[in-house]
Order: sequence, then C-alpha cells, then structure tokens
Amino acid sequence: MKRSIFFALSCLTTLTINVCASELTAVKAGSVSYKAPRESKADNVSYKLPEETAAFRPGPNLEIVQNNCTACHSADYIAIQPRGPKFKRDFWQAEVNKMIKVYGAQIDEADAGKIVEYLAQTY
Repeated sequence: MKRSIFFALSCLTTLTINVCASELTAVKAGSVSYKAPRESKADNVSYKLPEETAAFRPGPNLEIVQNNCTACHSADYIAIQPRGPKFKRDFWQAEVNKMIKVYGAQIDEADAGKIVEYLAQTY
C-alpha cells in the first residue's frame, strides 16, 4: 500500500515522495533517499535538500513552537507572514487554528495558546 510523505523544504517548496511502507531509508538534514523495493522496477532516488534560510526568533515558548511547527514547515513560512499592528494575537490565533483545522496539525490545545503567544510577541 502506498502512502505519501511530505517534507517541507521551505515555505515555497515541498517534496513529495510516494513510498511503500518503511522503504524510506534516510531522512536527515541535507538529504532524502528512497530505496525502491526489489520487486519494483523503480530506480533508487536521492535528493539534496536546501539549507535552512531562516531560524525561529528567540522568545517565550520557543521550544514548543519548534516541536510543533517544524513537523510541517520551516521558520521561513512564519517569516513571510504579514507584519504590523493589525497582525498580532488575533491574526496568529487564526493562523494556528487554520493549521489545526484545515491542515490537520497535531497540536495539543494547551500548546496552541503558547504558540499564539510566541508568534504574537515575537513576529
């Protein structure tokens, strides 16, 4: 049975690899490898991933943000969001809600508030 694995490379780039269960052989910073099953006629494939271009800013609850948000996207995605006085707590609350309800982010309710606090104070 095939499943899709998504690797967020940056805010603008996503690599999708369709693999059979447990055939992804290496995932680490800088590379992704896929070894085709013996019975498959597919070739083995390797990709070099780009280096991170942004980092999360220091702030309250940074570790919670890193543990939750980077499961799906890099800090680049946050860095390109709108800025200014009207893009504070309400804006970030809506963004976190969207990540949970629309994109299926597995964020605990207790962590969601801490993520919003971090984003509102830091960006």
